[in-house]
Amino acid sequence: MSAPIVLALMSICFLSFGYLGVPVPFSLMAGVFIGAILSDVSLAAIIQKIFDGVDSEALLAIPFFLLVGELMSSANVVVRIANLSVSLVGHIRGGLSQVVVVFSMFFSEMSGSTTADVAVMSRALGGPMKREGYEPAFIAAIIASASTIAALVPPSITAVVYGAVGNVSIAGLFMAGVVPGLMIGFGLMIYCYFFGPSGLRKPRAPLRQIVFAAGDAALPLMIPVILLGGILTGWFTPTEAGVVAVVWIILVVIPALNRGHFRKIPYDFCLAGLIFSLPLITIGAANAFGWMLAYLRGASYIADMITSIAGHDPHLIMLLMVLLFTVVGDFIEPVPTIIIFMPLVNTLTEAGDINGVHMGVVLIATLAFGLITPPYGLVLLMASKFVGISFAKALRAALPIYVVFFATIAFAIYFPSVVLWLPRHVLPESVGCFKSPAGTGYICPQ
Repeated sequence: MSAPIVLALMSICFLSFGYLGVPVPFSLMAGVFIGAILSDVSLAAIIQKIFDGVDSEALLAIPFFLLVGELMSSANVVVRIANLSVSLVGHIRGGLSQVVVVFSMFFSEMSGSTTADVAVMSRALGGPMKREGYEPAFIAAIIASASTIAALVPPSITAVVYGAVGNVSIAGLFMAGVVPGLMIGFGLMIYCYFFGPSGLRKPRAPLRQIVFAAGDAALPLMIPVILLGGILTGWFTPTEAGVVAVVWIILVVIPALNRGHFRKIPYDFCLAGLIFSLPLITIGAANAFGWMLAYLRGASYIADMITSIAGHDPHLIMLLMVLLFTVVGDFIEPVPTIIIFMPLVNTLTEAGDINGVHMGVVLIATLAFGLITPPYGLVLLMASKFVGISFAKALRAALPIYVVFFATIAFAIYFPSVVLWLPRHVLPESVGCFKSPAGTGYICPQ
């Protein structure tokens, strides 16, 4: 049977099982097995590719980042970060909606997980927003939108997977994700100020109160400093940074702020391991599906189609990739999407002479946007469940917010020098720069 027909049957099988409610990894594997049966690929090779997908040292960073978020939320340390956020922006029009965004910008730099952000913000701020009269649909929309910042800023789990699978510098992706992450954060704050509900504006906190709140949250806020400082100085890898952050929480943060939580730490470890099992099985299945896609030359077909339209224009290639990933991200989570389409991404990155970190940040921002778009919209679905509102109502409230994401993605495509400014100055080798033969400074590709 010809390769295009096999690819079509694999995709139909995957989508059919997905619409029937079968979990993503099992839907992917159903498509893979169909492809193996209809081609000359052995089942043993498929099993090998599943294990190859999870056999990556860089992926070890994920459970530690998940554990950081779980320890922070279950030990109730996040209340101190919420109090700091209130003292900083609670007096601005939008009130608690502004607090949600600032809180997410703080917490995203600790967990790296969009789903963890949604769960924590819904528990910490969802109730107070309801009591202050915010519409549940708006609460779900703003919490879900703010949580996507975690996909971009370090220690983004999505960036870890992209770097590990695509052989791109994870530290470079961390640094390059800061600008679009901040753009989404400040864009959401501007939207809440001009177009969101006014809310209950609290009195402006005096400097003394802000200093006290910052001191109260100082220990947990050291976690981003540890993560970024260690990675940027080269003291440890992203995986080792996660380990150090966990040790800091267990040995310093919890004893100082919530000593009684020690008896619950084994449960936190078990829960983090259970949560990690979900993306891990998906990574294995997606790697097998992506390998089948490449084996049957599916990536080549799509790449030829895109290059026939865009030629070697990097901006047009990235725009078409954004369109593709927006459609795919509406149905599949970011992690399997990255793994399945990485052969295509690598081909088009080379065809357009695009910096690998630049392409990675653009696609990660696109996949983050897919988390709040129909019909899947994972984090918007989670937020609506936590708040107690239908997905359709939360979606209608989120539609105007899409403008923030459109602007951020377009900026990331057309202004690579701004997006890559931080990694070029902090970690130049992560974006392809090399030491000058003269012995001073670096030479970076344009």
